[in-house]
Parts: sequence; structure tokens; C-alpha cells
Amino acid sequence: MSKSFETSTPIVPRKGPGLQIDDSVPRFWMDGDAFKTRFFDAMSTMFPEGEKFFIQCVRDYSDRITDPALKQAVKEFTYQEGQHGIVHRRFNDHLKAQGIDINHLEGLLRTAFELLRGRLRKGTTLAQTAASEHLTAIMSHGFMMRSEIFAHSDPRLRAMYYWHAVEEIEHKGVAFDVMKKVAGVGYFTRILTMLWVTIAFTLHTFFIMNHMLRVDGFNLRQRAGLWLRGLWWLYRPGGMIPPLLPLYFAYFRPGFHPWQSGSTEAYRRWREAYDKTGDAIYAGAAVHAA
Repeated sequence: MSKSFETSTPIVPRKGPGLQIDDSVPRFWMDGDAFKTRFFDAMSTMFPEGEKFFIQCVRDYSDRITDPALKQAVKEFTYQEGQHGIVHRRFNDHLKAQGIDINHLEGLLRTAFELLRGRLRKGTTLAQTAASEHLTAIMSHGFMMRSEIFAHSDPRLRAMYYWHAVEEIEHKGVAFDVMKKVAGVGYFTRILTMLWVTIAFTLHTFFIMNHMLRVDGFNLRQRAGLWLRGLWWLYRPGGMIPPLLPLYFAYFRPGFHPWQSGSTEAYRRWREAYDKTGDAIYAGAAVHAA
């Protein structure tokens, strides 16, 4: 393990948790709520292709990295992102068995990423990667610090998302360091790509969720009710998104670095429990109980 240029946690290359994801997992595993469940499920469908894209964009600059610590951090970032893709692809197979058209959804995303890498400068796609890594990192901080979010969730899925969150926190500065200190991407490219990624990520997530809710058998009127209640859950004061906004807007400061914000208290609890047992479900429960 190593430390990148600026980091508060070591990047640990660990194998994905061997979670038993089968028919005993409730279809609506989060609070028995279709919208909440499909919000997280939609993100899972994007991770395998997304992680592959992130790895490629960081590796575009691997031959220009001279700092040994950053070179090692990129290697560990690559390993972690690869494990995320493997674990979420297994979970996506579970979603596929529910009738979700995973092949089509992944195909759309793969085509989009191929277009981005074929049409845009490598510095721009790296900036998209850094922006995406910031979004996943701030969500990871938020999910882990607010136990009520996963309070009534299947412990296996909570364990999967906490494990993923821990690793996003560990390597949240790697793509940013490569972007700033190797690729030399400027401030305006950084903030414009963040705006682009925010809009694209939100629209794509909602597109996938709507497909999932249709597959679940909800008619138009029922889906409208789910969306009204769900958007309130996401965007109301104190909901999922508003507490993350200070961390989000910090990215727009000229002197920003990912390690300047985000509490690692829950991360440390998870690490202590996981390092003692090697059990992601136990570690997730320890964070939740605290």
C-alpha cells in the first residue's frame, strides 16, 4: 500500500467481498421502497463500464508519471476499480434475473464512453474521471456518516455499498493528482467537466431507474407517485443530496484538493472492524451501529 501526493488514508488493494447475492435478497431491498432501491441499483448498472473507463483515462498518463508514490497509487487505484467492476457485475447479473435489460444498458454506456475517448482530448476525459471520482467520494462520505440511509436495508447490499464507499474514499485523490500534476489540466476544464458529469450522471441514473420501475410492473400513474415521493427523499432539506452540497461545491474552489473535505470517522470504524474479521457484513453493521 502507498500514499498518493495528498492523502489521509492508505490505498489498500483488497479483493471484493464474497457476498451471497441470491433470491433471498428482497427485490426492494432498501426499506422495501422501490424508488430508493432502484436509485442504488441504477448506479450499480453503471459501475462495471464506468470503472473500466476511469482506469483507461488514468492509464493514459501512466508513462508520464515519475513520482514513485503516485505511480504505486495508480496501480492500487486500478486494482480497486477493477474489483468494483467485478462485484457490481455479479450484482448486475442478479438484476438481470429480475428482467432488467442489463446488456442493453451497459451497451449504451459502453458506446458513450467509446465516443468520449474517441472524440475528446485525453485531458478532458481524465477531468471527467476526476469529477466522477469526486461525486462517488462525497456520496461515500455521506452514506457512511448517516446511518439512517441504510437503516432498513438488506445487510448484504449495505455491506457491498459500504465496501465500495471505503475504497472510493481511499483513492479519491488519485485521478485528481494525475489530472493536476501530470496532465496539467486547467481550472476551467476541471469545473466545466464537473458540471457536465453532474448532469449526465443524474439523467442517466434517472433513465435507468425509469426502465427498472417499468420492469417492476408499475404503471404510469404509480411511477409518477414514486417519482414525486422519491425526488422529495433525494432533494428535500436534510434529504440525500442537500447535505452533500458543501462537499460538492468545494470542487469549484481554485485551490481545491479532494483530501481537504470529508470526514473519515466512519471509514476508520469500518477499517477497524474489517481488518479484525475480514467480514464486510460485520464491518458494515459496525459502522451502522455506531
